[in-house]
Amino acid sequence: MSFLARFRRNKVDPEVQRRALLLQRGRIGDATILGILNDEEGNQLLSYCYTVAGVDYETVQLLDDEQLSRKDHYLPGSRAPLRYDPRRPANSVVV
Repeated sequence: MSFLARFRRNKVDPEVQRRALLLQRGRIGDATILGILNDEEGNQLLSYCYTVAGVDYETVQLLDDEQLSRKDHYLPGSRAPLRYDPRRPANSVVV
């Protein structure tokens, strides 16, 4: 190990950090599932919408391994628990 490597910070993936913060401190809400989409790389994206303080939001989220194992919970039209940042309601994650 070099001398400078001791002082180098380990870089954390910003998406992992964002999700962890929302799961820890985010407000709980309900999302309506719109469907599951596939991107060019073969990843599955969850499309959902939700309402906070009278404002409608619609977004997509990359499904992680745990969510992929229970894809039957994310049928179009179903409700799913949601965590969002109360200061920035557009920042959300379906759990």
